[in-house]
Amino acid sequence: MTEQAQNQAQNQAPDQAPDRIPAGRPFLYVVVCAAGIAAGVDTLVAAARQRGWETGVIATPVAMGGFFDVAAVEALTGRPVRSAWRSPADPRPFPPPDAVAVAPATFNTINKWAAGIADTLALATLCEACGLGVPVAALPCVADALAAHPAYQDSLERLRAMGVRFGDPSTGEPPQDGGRPPFAWERALDLLDTFPGGTRPGPPSGIRHDRPE
Repeated sequence: MTEQAQNQAQNQAPDQAPDRIPAGRPFLYVVVCAAGIAAGVDTLVAAARQRGWETGVIATPVAMGGFFDVAAVEALTGRPVRSAWRSPADPRPFPPPDAVAVAPATFNTINKWAAGIADTLALATLCEACGLGVPVAALPCVADALAAHPAYQDSLERLRAMGVRFGDPSTGEPPQDGGRPPFAWERALDLLDTFPGGTRPGPPSGIRHDRPE
């Protein structure tokens, strides 16, 4: 968890706690994939809240295995991080989204998403978002060797044709002096603001949280 996000969580006044966010704020789904830079996803969550978004995080199953601090992100959002489909008897964990940000978006997720494969909650959410007209922004994190694969380039082209807006790609490689590689987290929010209507794109949609048939 970054120092900025940690300070925000610790210094939050009671009337500003995540479970007391004023009604009417747009809701952002943040989809997190398994890349090393996912450790900084709290930066995106904190920035989104500063811009007026309420947030919920959906992670791929692999990303849940230690790629980011799940407890810290849950403290920021006030909601559980989701990775698996709910059972029919469970309440919907998030309200319908006004927009979706995929960061980092990995080679595997981008290719499956473009192919319409919905074998995880994260992928099903992305596939449905496009079909429902929900604005989606993605920040790819793909190694150069994988990015050269023709299937990946085809996937980007298909997703762009579906209306997805992409930030500049990152390889996720750390700088020579070590440390966490730079990643333009807030670029996802900037891209969402470019959709017609900005951060309030229209009436809420109905993303599912149960396993699609």
